[in-house]
Amino acid sequence: MATSSEQMAQFAAGSKNLGKLCREYRNERTTVHLEELVGGALSFYAAAAVARTGGVHIFVAEDRDAAAYLLNDFYNLLDESRIFFFPSAYKHSAANGVEDAQGVVQRTATMHALRAFDGKGYLVVCTCPEALAERVVDAGVLQRQTISVGVGDRISIEVLVQELESASFTRVDFVYEPGQYSVRGGIVDVFSFSESKPYRLDFFGDEVDSIRRFNISSQLSADKLERVEIIPDMNASAQGDERVSLLRFAGGEAACWFYDADYVLRRVNDVRRKTLSDLEQPEQIDRLLTSRNGLLADMVPMRIFLLRDNLPERPATAKIPFSTAPQPKFNKNFELLADDMIRNTLRGYETYILSENKAQIERLENIFHQIGRGQAVVRPLAITLHEGFVDNDLKLCLYTDHQIFDRYQRYRINGEIRRDEQMTVAELNQLRPGDYVVHIDHGVGRFDGLVKINENGKVHEAIKLVYKDGDVLFVNVHSLHRISRYKSGDGEPPKIYKLGNGAWQKLKSATKKAVKDISRQLIALYAKRKASKGFAFSQDSYLQHELEASFRWEDTPDQQAATAAVKRDMESDQPMDRLVCGDVGFGKTEVAIRAAFKAAVDGKQVAVLVPTTILALQHYRSFSERLRDFPVRVEYLNRTKSAKEVRQICEELAAGKIDILIGTHKMLGKQIRFRDLGLLIIDEEQKFGVAAKEKLTEMSVSVDTLTLTATPIPRTLQFSLMGSRDLSVISTPPPNRQPILTESHVFSEEIIRDAIETELARGGQVYFVHNRVEDLLTLQGMITRLCPKARVGVGHGKMPAEQLEKLIMDFIYGEFDVLLSTTIVENGIDIPNANTIIVDNAQNFGLSDLHQLRGRVGRSNQKAYCYLLSPPDELLTSDARRRLRAIEEFSDLGSGFNIAMQDLDIRGAGNLLGAEQSGFIADIGFETYQKIMNEAIAELRAEGLQVPGLDAGEQQVVERMAFIDDAHIEIEVEASLPDDYVAQQAERLKLYRELDSTKAEAALEAFESRLADRFGPLPRAAKELLNVVRLRWEAIRLGMERVKVKNGLMIVHFVGEEQSPYYKSEVFMQLLQRVTRHPDRFVLKQHNNRLAMTVRNIKDVEEAYKTLREL
Repeated sequence: MATSSEQMAQFAAGSKNLGKLCREYRNERTTVHLEELVGGALSFYAAAAVARTGGVHIFVAEDRDAAAYLLNDFYNLLDESRIFFFPSAYKHSAANGVEDAQGVVQRTATMHALRAFDGKGYLVVCTCPEALAERVVDAGVLQRQTISVGVGDRISIEVLVQELESASFTRVDFVYEPGQYSVRGGIVDVFSFSESKPYRLDFFGDEVDSIRRFNISSQLSADKLERVEIIPDMNASAQGDERVSLLRFAGGEAACWFYDADYVLRRVNDVRRKTLSDLEQPEQIDRLLTSRNGLLADMVPMRIFLLRDNLPERPATAKIPFSTAPQPKFNKNFELLADDMIRNTLRGYETYILSENKAQIERLENIFHQIGRGQAVVRPLAITLHEGFVDNDLKLCLYTDHQIFDRYQRYRINGEIRRDEQMTVAELNQLRPGDYVVHIDHGVGRFDGLVKINENGKVHEAIKLVYKDGDVLFVNVHSLHRISRYKSGDGEPPKIYKLGNGAWQKLKSATKKAVKDISRQLIALYAKRKASKGFAFSQDSYLQHELEASFRWEDTPDQQAATAAVKRDMESDQPMDRLVCGDVGFGKTEVAIRAAFKAAVDGKQVAVLVPTTILALQHYRSFSERLRDFPVRVEYLNRTKSAKEVRQICEELAAGKIDILIGTHKMLGKQIRFRDLGLLIIDEEQKFGVAAKEKLTEMSVSVDTLTLTATPIPRTLQFSLMGSRDLSVISTPPPNRQPILTESHVFSEEIIRDAIETELARGGQVYFVHNRVEDLLTLQGMITRLCPKARVGVGHGKMPAEQLEKLIMDFIYGEFDVLLSTTIVENGIDIPNANTIIVDNAQNFGLSDLHQLRGRVGRSNQKAYCYLLSPPDELLTSDARRRLRAIEEFSDLGSGFNIAMQDLDIRGAGNLLGAEQSGFIADIGFETYQKIMNEAIAELRAEGLQVPGLDAGEQQVVERMAFIDDAHIEIEVEASLPDDYVAQQAERLKLYRELDSTKAEAALEAFESRLADRFGPLPRAAKELLNVVRLRWEAIRLGMERVKVKNGLMIVHFVGEEQSPYYKSEVFMQLLQRVTRHPDRFVLKQHNNRLAMTVRNIKDVEEAYKTLREL
């Protein structure tokens, strides 16, 4: 069976025109006009021609997006490794000179490939006018500046470092972006500008022992290489160098393909003019940019292929007439599509549906059967182009699924620098001296760094915590898990405890009691619901399929799972109680709309309850928009409706004329009666008051209830409380949502002016966020001065609620263009027309705040922009710099879930258990709250509380709760990561924390190999450190609270409480039997009312844990 790309090549091979095209290619300096070649047909024929003729081909599209789509077409049709992307090297423009590392790397990689091309096979470059305008260094300079290193080369680290320094690489602790290098012992890491991953060179003396690529976020090496070329930043190279255009660099043998050559060359001149007016030294222009005439001169020896013959300087010398037409627009009308396909078959045309997504094809088949067009045969091809087309010569129709379903298609570009979230997440979690931390036994204190303690002549590393009145507590690195970072929502410093005065213990037990009480209530409620009967909805109708097929984005697997679960719950006769949890813009509303529609089709009414007037309006708009073409009536209730309107809605509701009612808590009032309520949807329930919640609980005992929330909830918590069935988490963003273009800049009026003008020019609106109320008016003045046309509205949290609400309503209805406000925008306003957000003083925001703010734009199919403005780099802390860097790189929505979980602070968890919780959380910090929570649940279990409805797997989890949650280990050998092995303190701390949270042997071995990979072979002390962890696991398994290893003995203490169920457990009984068989080695004794045991001839930690393992 041929692959899809081979099949496409076979289709093209049948064309006479392809032969003509290849014959024309042989004539040097030819200019060919490809007549009537439209849409995806260009990539279809060009790919076939390139594969046949070989050589270098440069495709110039109209803009960056078009170039990227073309690139993806070629990825699908040709060999990916021979296709390159050539973007602009600057973030904004060449004038303000801020480089875009991503762009520079892709440009350098392209130049590297062009220089290395030996004429065998083909090479394709996709680019756009802005990138074409910027000059590059010529091939000779590139050759001279490249540092080449291979395995087995004789070169000392010092010499290599000198070469890197002179090529202006910077030395850092850990390499994370191009142009950096680091040296650790015999390992040199370096990030060349021609690769998306850095290299790790391992030296043995003065010889290169091995070269590997490695991953930036995990810092672990990936694949081995024999020889690498390290290329410096070619964009910033020396003043005197010869600069040429990309076309000159590629050489006269190359072929150029243009969609619209005249437009491209005009655009190049526009870019040049704009840059010239912004440049401080106008004489620099010719070094930076080329011009129309320059490019025309460079193209003289080249072959040119034009879709439009509109270059007066190069009229076409040959014409090839194609007969292609774009894919017809069906506007999601599937009858039209089916009829078109049937008609094509009758005319002898073959129709194929291009789709990489099997589910889409199945959906189409379902719809065709349901509308009675079963004879329309769906022939899928697992490949996709950006645009479908009809070719009359080949009698072939290729239709793409994203055009049929009217969706945005996402592109990818190979060789993007991927820094996944892990890295920044780890950075966020790093403890820095001065941070507040919570020790589960001693309360909140301040972290004061890693220190070395001398204990009986042995040096240990420990963590220093400072408590009230300067009390100091040293925590062994093996007890790191007893500490967690104090996180709370309002950024107020927490109360610091005095060591040993019992206040903390009181708070801890109060929290535990509250948790237990709430858990009991929840469990009772849960049992009550399980016992009552509700309405069982019928299976999906064809209307349901059609609604789901018309969804604009692709369903993510999570979303499909959530939808399926909701439907399953609705079709069963027990009342549904499901919580759907997912980040902003992940499609929770879509799940709700599908559920609501399902209920309405069965003749039941739906109530959608939202916390604010604005959200009510918003949901009303999105529900009406999605259900426009279906026989369902949607209404909403909020403050803005007059009494007369409200009365009318009440009457129609009672008469059953309204299917879906959306409203604020007004809907819970006495006068509102549903004729037949079948489904209750609650959005952001944590924002409702207690009274409203109680009313809801009464309503929802027999009605299906679906709750939506955007705050991620700690899994352990809801798993242990509720049995794990009624929660769906949507943690992946829709794959074809547009990424948000994020740029961080030094505050400058030009950037603000450009950003606002560009957005207004396409009819959009702008958010401008500035977090100090007193400066808002000055800024309003500045914006009006920069953009006299813009209408600016000002909003902040200190305004009266009605006024603020009116302001936002006006913004939604487009009464003004720029909303200048404090961070109130992050609270769930969703305005599809606002697609640019400017955040001033971005360095003062946390990662999740920035992410939340950015999530406010990019909600429609327009490309969205986010500008982060901050003071110049030298005034920022390194921390703020990395935060901005990180947010700039995760332009995708998905990263948010990880960021949000990280920075979660308290937002999510408190509300799960009702209002009284959040008070406790503020006192003890979030992670510690979770730990106490788990302890409380364990105690409830021990008291024999049965959780109804757990399945066997969950029951096991419940029973496996250990008798003790920690063991204290004392040893006399040195067990740590020595300074000369891992030099940075922050990194050591990070590794200790990681080690401390490993739970299984496999994870520990993986940790060991990661250490060896990054820092070289492990020293003795580090190996002992790993053994201590193993010893601790064994001790916890056997219920030993303390273990001491010294002078050839091991002394262990068992659980302290005499009444503990431990002493009746199987574990303890088995232990007793084994121990009593070897009285010469194991001695049991009672010590201060505690059971202890001494074990003889234990010479080191390794032997200690092996002995315990055998018990």
